[in-house]
Amino acid sequence: MTCELVYTGFITVDGIVDSPGSAREGHPGGGWVFDTPFLPEVYALKGEELTETTALMFGRRSYDAFSAVWPRSADHADYNGLPKYIVSTSIGEGDLVDGWGSQHILRSTEDVARLKETSDGAIFIHGSAELATRLGEADLIDRYNLLMFPYLLAGGKERLPVGCTRTQEAEAARVGCLRQRRRQARLRRAALIRSHGRGSGIRAAVL
Repeated sequence: MTCELVYTGFITVDGIVDSPGSAREGHPGGGWVFDTPFLPEVYALKGEELTETTALMFGRRSYDAFSAVWPRSADHADYNGLPKYIVSTSIGEGDLVDGWGSQHILRSTEDVARLKETSDGAIFIHGSAELATRLGEADLIDRYNLLMFPYLLAGGKERLPVGCTRTQEAEAARVGCLRQRRRQARLRRAALIRSHGRGSGIRAAVL
C-alpha cells in the first residue's frame, strides 16, 4: 500500500498561517484570504486536490471549525462521504458530527504513522497547522500544497513546512499586514519557498 499525506493551506509571503479567514481567529490582521482578489487559475489547485483526495485529516480545533460548516456546504459536498481522521487527545466519539461519512479518532503521531502503513490513496490535511508541524517534524508529510497570498503579517503564527527556508526583503519588514503587488509576489515565489526535505514536495501557487 502507498499512502500520501498532503498538507494543504494558505500562507503569507513571510510564512504566516495565522487567521486567514477572519480577525476572530486570533490575529488583528486576519481575513487576508478574503482581502485578496479571487484568481480562478490559482484556485484551480483546490479542484485538483478534490480529485486526488481519498480521506481528510484534521486537528481538534480545525475539525470543530470545518465540521460546523462543510457538511452543509455545496462547495464541499464531494468531501461528505470521504473518511475523516481527527488527531486529538481530547475529542471523544460523542463530539463527532452526524452524517459526515466515517470518522476515526487518532490519538498520536504514532497512530498517524501506522495509518500511513496500512492505507493507500491521498489523505489531505486541511487547516490544522500545529498538527502539520508535528507530523512534518516526524517526517510523515509527503507533500505541501500552499496558496501564497501577497501579504506580510507581523507577529502571527509561523508555520513553514519542515525542510523549507524563507527569505525576506528588508523594505517589506514593516509591522502590520501589508498588501504587496501581485506581480512582485510572483517574482518572489522561487526565493520564498523551496524544498530541501527528503522526498517531500512543495507546490506554491501565488496570488
